[in-house]
Amino acid sequence: MNETDIGLWGVPLAILGGAIRVSTPFLLVSVGECLTERSGRINLGLEGTLVFGAMSGYAIAYQTGSPWLGVIAAAIAGAAFGLAHGWMCKLPRVNDIAIGISLMILGMGLAFFFGKPYIQPVAPDLPSIPFGWWSDLPQVQAALRINVLFLLAIIVAILMARMFRSTRIGLMVRVVGDSTDAARALGFHPDRVRLYSTAVGGALAGVGGAYLSLYYPGSWNEGISSGQGLMAVALVIFARWNPVSCIWAALLFGGAGALGPALQSIGVTQGYYLFYAAPYVLTLGVLIATSSTTRDMAGAPGALSITK
Repeated sequence: MNETDIGLWGVPLAILGGAIRVSTPFLLVSVGECLTERSGRINLGLEGTLVFGAMSGYAIAYQTGSPWLGVIAAAIAGAAFGLAHGWMCKLPRVNDIAIGISLMILGMGLAFFFGKPYIQPVAPDLPSIPFGWWSDLPQVQAALRINVLFLLAIIVAILMARMFRSTRIGLMVRVVGDSTDAARALGFHPDRVRLYSTAVGGALAGVGGAYLSLYYPGSWNEGISSGQGLMAVALVIFARWNPVSCIWAALLFGGAGALGPALQSIGVTQGYYLFYAAPYVLTLGVLIATSSTTRDMAGAPGALSITK
């Protein structure tokens, strides 16, 4: 046996490393959507925001030579989509779900149109931290090489949970999300709160897109997202609108997405493509479980359209 061959231990190790890598965009998008939905609005346009953020981040990183400027550009692009969604949804007789789907199509179309010149050029990658420095095994070192945006997403999730629990801003968002009338009675401005919440949620989705194009898989192409923006909406429901629970839910979805490559790494080649469907099967299962008529949507904001 080669000293670098760790046998079957390579499967859980590959799943761990893959879960961390794959879960990062899920985590960023779901934490942002958690804020949006806690304010009483659902944004189904996150897929378009994610793809446009990936394109804009890659383009700016290539043009400037700085991946961090690419991340900032992706956040600004995502916030712009969030502001557009929030502004249109406050108009009379406008459905937030329909607006979200429209912006999803718009974002993907704009990304495909403006991103064609950047399919071949190579932009600089985002840095990562080698937490596996203590091991001589390359598999351990690769699995524990963690991107900075993953750590940033965890910090944002923890701070957001604390905000909901202990700050006036968090109270404002929760009241607006539970009852528009009660929020107005307390002197809050529901439309303004939802506008800002949707903008922040869009900015985080844009950063998630920049992670895809600037780190993993680390290139720009038109199929880069694979539906992760839409799956993140199901992840928020699975996490019961709790930002900290989004961390574990994102790792679960990420682990499901890493299952196929992990099996391939130990030589399982027959039928392993079926395991690539694991995240989609998991999403379908979450949607079926949460749509049961015998189970209420515990933790769902009262003003959210899917609860009515």
